[in-house]
Amino acid sequence: MSKICIDGYNIALPRGTGIATYGKALLEANKARGATCEILFGPAATRSASNLVNEAALVEPASAPARLKRLQRLRRDVDTATSRFGRTAWPIKATHQVRWRDRADPPADQFWSAPHLYNRANRCFKHYNTLTPLLFEKSEKPPSVMHWTMPLPIWARNVPNIYTIHDLIPLTAPFTTLNNRAEYMTLHKKIIRHADQFAVISQKTKEDLISIFGVHEDRITTTYQSVYIPDSVLDTKDSDVCEEIRSTFNLDWKSYFIHFGAIEPKKNLGRIVEAYLSTGSQSPLVVVGSRGWLDEDETALINQIKRIGGASAERIYLYEYMSRRMLLNLIRGAKATFFPSLYEGFGLPILESMALGTPTLTSKDGATAEVAGEAALLVDPYDVDSIASGMRALDADTDLLTALSERGKARAKVFNAQAYAERLDTLYARVA
Repeated sequence: MSKICIDGYNIALPRGTGIATYGKALLEANKARGATCEILFGPAATRSASNLVNEAALVEPASAPARLKRLQRLRRDVDTATSRFGRTAWPIKATHQVRWRDRADPPADQFWSAPHLYNRANRCFKHYNTLTPLLFEKSEKPPSVMHWTMPLPIWARNVPNIYTIHDLIPLTAPFTTLNNRAEYMTLHKKIIRHADQFAVISQKTKEDLISIFGVHEDRITTTYQSVYIPDSVLDTKDSDVCEEIRSTFNLDWKSYFIHFGAIEPKKNLGRIVEAYLSTGSQSPLVVVGSRGWLDEDETALINQIKRIGGASAERIYLYEYMSRRMLLNLIRGAKATFFPSLYEGFGLPILESMALGTPTLTSKDGATAEVAGEAALLVDPYDVDSIASGMRALDADTDLLTALSERGKARAKVFNAQAYAERLDTLYARVA
C-alpha cells in the first residue's frame, strides 16, 4: 500500500484557498484509493517530547508578525542560509484528539513537521536562488511519494517528487498577477530538474508546460480535479437549504445569481458587474470573494454604486468570506453561477456549480470551456455585451436553466471521485 504525502502549505492557512481545496480533495481521493495519507507541515513550534503537543502545534493560530530582535534576526538568517543544505521532517502520529478549525481533522493517517519549512524555503530561494532539500527522519518509514500541491522551492530526497502545476498565468496572462516573472521562471526551471512527474489539472496547462518549458509529455499526467462535497451538504433537503438562504440572506430559492472566488483581475468581476447592471435584471447578484491582488479596478463599479445607493446597490450583495458549507448551500440555491473568467488552469467553481445542479455561465476559451464542455453557457469574457446576452438568457429562459442543470450534473460525473482516483492511479504508477 502506498504512502502519499502532500504539503500542508495552503491547508494550514486560516482561510481556505483554491489550492487548499485541491489538497483536501487529493487527500480524500487517495484515502478512497486505499493509500496511507500524510501531510507535511511547517509550523513555528519546535519539537516536543509529547506527540500530542506536536500535533496541537500544527493547529495553533499563527501569531501576527512581530519586529524581530537582533539575535532573532540572526538566527532566522542563519536558518535561511543553512536551508540550502537541507531540512529534516519528523513524524507526528494523528491522535484524533486535537480539534481543527473546521472541527474534523484532515483525512490523514500521519503528519510530518519541519519547523518554519515553507517560510525558510521561500526566503532561501529569494536569497540564494536554490531549492531546499528535505529529508524524512529515518525513525519512520518515509512516504512512497511526495506530492507538492503547487510549485514550492523544496524537493524531497530519496522520494519521488510530483508537482501539481495549476496554471502558468504569471507568464501567459501577466496582467492578472503581481508575480516576479524572472523569479517565477527560475523556480519552475529548477523544479523541472527535480520533478519525477508533473500533475496538471487541464490539457491547456499541459500544452503550456510543454510549449514554455519544453517538458516532455511523458513527464506530465493530466489528472483534472475533483471536488469533495460533504454528504451532509448533499443530503440536506432543498426545503431546508431554501429556509437557510431566506433567513440568513433574505434571498429566495433560485431567485438570484452568484459569482464566487478571489477578487483579482483574471476573475473578471468588473465586467460581470457591468454586464449584470446593463441587463436591468431584478434577480439579485451575490458576490462572494476575498480581496486578492489588483482588486481595486474589479471592485470600483460596485463601490461606486454602493456609495450612490439606490435600487442597483440593493440588488448586489457582497460578502468577503463565509464557511464552505454555507457557500455550497448558497451555490445550490442560486439560479445560475456567473464565471466568465479571463484565464483559469481549471475553473473549480464551474465543477462545484455543476455538481450541485446550478447552471453556469463561463468563458468560451481555454480550460473553462474544456471543463464545461457543452454543459454551460459559453461567452466571450472580454465582451460585456456577450456576457450580458448570456445573463439575459439565463434570467428569462426556464427551459434553458433546466437543460443546463441536467447537463451540468451529467458533466460533473466526468470529474467524480472514482474517475479522479483512476487518473491518480495512472499518475502514481509512473513514479512507482
